[in-house]
Amino acid sequence: MELTLGSPQLAGVETDALILLEAEGEKRADLEKPLAGLYESGEISGKLLEFTLLHGVEGFRARRVLVAGSGKPEKLDAAGLRKIASAAVRFLKGKGVKSAVFALEGGAATAANVAAVATGVVAGSWEPDRLKSKKEPGKAVASVEIAVSAAGDGLEKAFGRGKVIGEALNLSRDISVEPPNILTPTAMAERAREMAKGTGLSFEVLDRDRMRQLGMGALLGVAQGSAEPPAFIVMQYKPEKATGAAHLGLIGKGVTFDTGGISIKPSEGMEKMKYDMCGGAAVIGAMQAIARLKPGIAVTGIVPAVENMPGGKAQRPGDIVTSLSGKTIEILNTDAEGRLILADAITYAIQLGCTHLVDAATLTGAIAVALGHTSSGVFASDEALLERWMSAAKDAGEKMWRMPLDDEYRDQLKTVYADIQNIGGRWGGACSAAMFLKEFAGETPWIHLDVAGTAWLDDEKPFLAKGPTGIPLGSFVNLAMGW
Repeated sequence: MELTLGSPQLAGVETDALILLEAEGEKRADLEKPLAGLYESGEISGKLLEFTLLHGVEGFRARRVLVAGSGKPEKLDAAGLRKIASAAVRFLKGKGVKSAVFALEGGAATAANVAAVATGVVAGSWEPDRLKSKKEPGKAVASVEIAVSAAGDGLEKAFGRGKVIGEALNLSRDISVEPPNILTPTAMAERAREMAKGTGLSFEVLDRDRMRQLGMGALLGVAQGSAEPPAFIVMQYKPEKATGAAHLGLIGKGVTFDTGGISIKPSEGMEKMKYDMCGGAAVIGAMQAIARLKPGIAVTGIVPAVENMPGGKAQRPGDIVTSLSGKTIEILNTDAEGRLILADAITYAIQLGCTHLVDAATLTGAIAVALGHTSSGVFASDEALLERWMSAAKDAGEKMWRMPLDDEYRDQLKTVYADIQNIGGRWGGACSAAMFLKEFAGETPWIHLDVAGTAWLDDEKPFLAKGPTGIPLGSFVNLAMGW
């Protein structure tokens, strides 16, 4: 898709579809006469994500006018505009629309809104059909122009940033949607390598021998049941002129397929475990955006990539492994594997000099029980980092909810056989999993994101296709850019 920013006269613009926002409870003066009947019948009410497609509207040269409901004016923000833009592009697909203009009129043309619309348009163009041998023709909008009254430097910069984030989101989703027979740990490392080469990031992959030399026993224990070798992906961005001594570490769980290992999962729904690397894909996409946007803080992205299989060499419940930190871990359930690979990744990030850590993982079904599919769970050891994170997430439109990290959850992980066991009791599973990770973060300011309920959609929404969502990529990028 070609995406541009311009300042056309809306009435005279020639395009397949002109997208105009309509607030709830208000009537547009330029549409009131030609649409009087629709207003009177309530067909156009302005409710959020209500779309009405009209042909040959008097007073406009555009072949179609799409009236996009923007909801109550006092509630509309950049996150809402991102959804509207994405949903509008998706609505127009398959209707013969090749070009569109999205109008941000008057006071709506702020830098934050321009960035949000750019991200939404790019994200709305994505579909999970890359591996279909035949695609339906004419189902893509080829070009979109964001129309503002005057495009100054501030809006141009915001437009560029929004586009970069949208492209990074789609990269993350492209990686996440690949099936596990194609996206092995090795293939995931190659996707990251291609991205790093194209953006100038420093890049390294630790293989099994190097991990064994370092002592990554927790990660290697998970990987040993699979015929596919693990890959420990390290991407580094260093600013030309750092604004301080902070070094941000972004860590993403990269289990390219999770059978549960010897503690095998039920067969129903197991195909969705190709998404158990969505945290890692979000880190790869975020590092692409960070490399292009060039924040003033050093950022290291780490993705421990493994496949969790029940092979003849797989680790067993009852095994005890030694992590990179030196702590020993008793394995009670091999399906609690994500925390094991993250433990070694967190330790490695600290050894690299990261001063602040954020990890993202599809870690527990318990978080979806607690929060559903609306909000991601946030666990934080540091209030200042949490404040930064929640602000970044709000600006990204990614809903987060803080969860507890009380000492009682650590008590569930006590064992007489090792320093710590890898699961707690039946209740509060997301919290005890986070406490396990906190053990390895130590005194380093750290945030854990459990995105098991938000990393993918089982059914499409008006503004997102079925499949991976890219969460929390936008928050990652905002955190780095706003440091």
